[in-house]
Amino acid sequence: MLGQQGRLFSHSDIARGVSMLVGSSFRRVAIVGGVRIPFARSMGAYAEATNQQMLTATLKALVDRYQLKGETLGDVGGGAVMKHSRDISLTRESVLDSGLAAETPAFDLQRACGTSLDTAILIGLKIASGMIDSGIAAGVDTASDVPIVYPEAYRKLLLRSARGRSLGERLSPWSGWRPGFLKPSLPGVQEPRTGLSMGESCELMAKTWQISREDQDQLAYESHRKAAAAYAEGFFSDLVVPFGSLERDNNIRPDTTLEKLAKLKPAFDRSGKGTLTAGNSTPMTDGAASVLLCSEDWAKARNLPVLAHLTYGKYAAVDFVAKEGLLMAPAYAVPRMLADARLKLQDFDFYEIHEAFEAQVLCTLKAWQSPEFCRDRLGLSEPLGAIDRSKLNVKGGSVAIGHPFAATGARIVATLAKLLAQRGNGRGLISICTAAGMGVTAILER
Repeated sequence: MLGQQGRLFSHSDIARGVSMLVGSSFRRVAIVGGVRIPFARSMGAYAEATNQQMLTATLKALVDRYQLKGETLGDVGGGAVMKHSRDISLTRESVLDSGLAAETPAFDLQRACGTSLDTAILIGLKIASGMIDSGIAAGVDTASDVPIVYPEAYRKLLLRSARGRSLGERLSPWSGWRPGFLKPSLPGVQEPRTGLSMGESCELMAKTWQISREDQDQLAYESHRKAAAAYAEGFFSDLVVPFGSLERDNNIRPDTTLEKLAKLKPAFDRSGKGTLTAGNSTPMTDGAASVLLCSEDWAKARNLPVLAHLTYGKYAAVDFVAKEGLLMAPAYAVPRMLADARLKLQDFDFYEIHEAFEAQVLCTLKAWQSPEFCRDRLGLSEPLGAIDRSKLNVKGGSVAIGHPFAATGARIVATLAKLLAQRGNGRGLISICTAAGMGVTAILER
């Protein structure tokens, strides 16, 4: 569990003096619930919304939901991947407008698509250790209001001019100005070390693991079908609050079919061999999500529900330049986490695997079934095996719902906690791949 086996501290550590940092005992980390705004396809409904506006709206909704107005929480962790320099204190600024007491501290964190799962784990560790009693994990991203910069030569010219002490020194650099300096540079999605986009990298993974276009489209179809059904049954009614012109995620396609998906052209490899399309990949998305975590005593004192507990977390990274696929790190993190928890891959009632691309999900599942991969890469004597696919992303995944990079982890934690509460007991696994060849995973239990 967080703060126990395989984690930050052991009880012997406390006996040796770590208690100064973590308190006298470890505590279970309760998940009270989560709230998010609808996720929107970029350059659409939220085209004029900023990260701070979306994150503030989400935090306000969480504060209202659990009657936290004026409360001082132990900490709030949030972050964004696409972030303006003006947002140096994004989460703290959002907290100040959220209704929480101004004395509530906050921090920003960024681990690409794993950002808000990472903040949940960090807030959970602080609660487990006794450092704080309550906290919020959150994330936000917009691909509509992105930072736009100018060429490096223009930036250096401006800085040289700014350093000038006399008028002449300030004007002199401008002799090197060129019209091309006005051509803006938009944020790229390429990995700096390979020059490949995430989609191009995943195409390589799909070829390595021989993932078919048909299997990817099937998983995408199921993602849309499940998400549409979840809305129809009211599952998201207390998880999603209106924002702007939206009351629900606007990427879900209830009317999509395998035939429609099959007609889409490959998006990243147009050589005739590509299998990743706009239909089986996540769209660029804007949105925000948040989750309230606390100790059981803190929840009890405020008569708040405990939907589930955050019990394990694990990180991994791979050498995606020379040895492994860019998005394969969760395939390494999950078995290490299972070893910590002394569980098998099949010991779960729900599997929430982030759908960056359906090919990435299928590569991971296939790797866990591979005797060679599990032996040579994971050091296991036998494969982890297959999962029951009927338990996978049962309320839809990122391909249907959308994927605001830093918000997806909090969305998944809130969804899984509610699923476990509805079931009454059980266990769920979370797996999120990220840019730069990393993965963040967790286990929730009730």
